[in-house]
Amino acid sequence: MVISWLKNRRRTKLLACHFPAGWLEILERNVAPYRVISTAQQDRLRDCIRIFVAEKNWEGCSGLALTDEMRVTIAAYACLLLLGLEHDYFSHVLSVLIYPSDYRAPAKRNDIGVIMETEDDRHGEAWYRGPVILSWKEIQEDITQPWDGQNLVLHEFAHQLDMLDREVNGTPPLHSRDQAERWHTVMTAEFSRLIRDARHGRPTLIDPYGTTNEAEFFAVTTECFFDAPRELREQHPELYDLLHEYYGQDPAEWRHERAS
Repeated sequence: MVISWLKNRRRTKLLACHFPAGWLEILERNVAPYRVISTAQQDRLRDCIRIFVAEKNWEGCSGLALTDEMRVTIAAYACLLLLGLEHDYFSHVLSVLIYPSDYRAPAKRNDIGVIMETEDDRHGEAWYRGPVILSWKEIQEDITQPWDGQNLVLHEFAHQLDMLDREVNGTPPLHSRDQAERWHTVMTAEFSRLIRDARHGRPTLIDPYGTTNEAEFFAVTTECFFDAPRELREQHPELYDLLHEYYGQDPAEWRHERAS
């Protein structure tokens, strides 16, 4: 009770402060959705960013010097997911680790029944009750190519939403049994469709990386929902409607300038 009171008091004081002008410039320059959401959503996003930046442990890795541009850009895309959800600012995410570019991480592979320990190049990772790890180079590429259906920060923080029920299965906590049944029906059908399209070499709006498993499918569809919403609604209307209901947002109806 005391801890909750102190946290709410600290957050209230944070929100009473003026949003830094330099941060606003970063938002307008780096976060394309910020320019097209409603004024009310912009207000909520700025509030969320302030709390997110203040409450996370930010670490630059491999000699990377952290900047406000990195913190604000990452916080903005992470908090974009929360605008229509009941949330606690990803309070279960303890740290955000940022590498200059791709990094090497331990991995295990099954080679004809023999488990081999190797290392993989990665853009990012999300851990349950642990850090989110991101490549700043990849984020910079996303900044310069908005609305293409791919965004690393959206992807990794979608995993964090998925983990809220302590399972990584592509199904975040839902509101009702009816919603859960629709989720299973639509997601199963769309996941199978992506697998079929990938096997036959057909081009897809949704990143074929989503065929890896249901958790990755939820993450890549979240990228499309926020970063190519009109295309997703046109090509996958049932999937769009499902994510619209879950996220409580309708990105296809944003003013939708197209940044060059």
